[in-house]
Amino acid sequence: MKNALLLLALTAASPALARDTVVKVKLADVLALPEAKEKLDGTVKFYLDGQKTPAVKKTLGNEVTNKKTNAVGKSDEFACKWAALSALITLQEGAKKNGANAVVNLVSYYKKVESKSATEIECHAGTMVAGVALKGDYATVGK
Repeated sequence: MKNALLLLALTAASPALARDTVVKVKLADVLALPEAKEKLDGTVKFYLDGQKTPAVKKTLGNEVTNKKTNAVGKSDEFACKWAALSALITLQEGAKKNGANAVVNLVSYYKKVESKSATEIECHAGTMVAGVALKGDYATVGK
């Protein structure tokens, strides 16, 4: 029994399980999820850095999110979309608290490294967990 527990502990600690796969998910695909339509009410718009953005009237601070989700039994793409949605929900709540109607200059910010794309969010998928970190500015924008 002791040998079995030791083997299990060594296997769980094995670097072979330490996967970190970079997955790019389209912001549009995340926003199209049925759960996004339920959780994101449309009062806050999201604009990735490099994406065409309405004129910014006022910047109201910024925020960094770092959201993780259980990736066990899920495809990397699905887990990453779920983590990205969680990050957007957090940004929506922060925008509302700050009187903003948009989050602009949105970039992926995994391990404090910026990754800019006008269409995609970067996610890191592991064996057990997938994570998305986003950084953006709260703003009021024109229509």
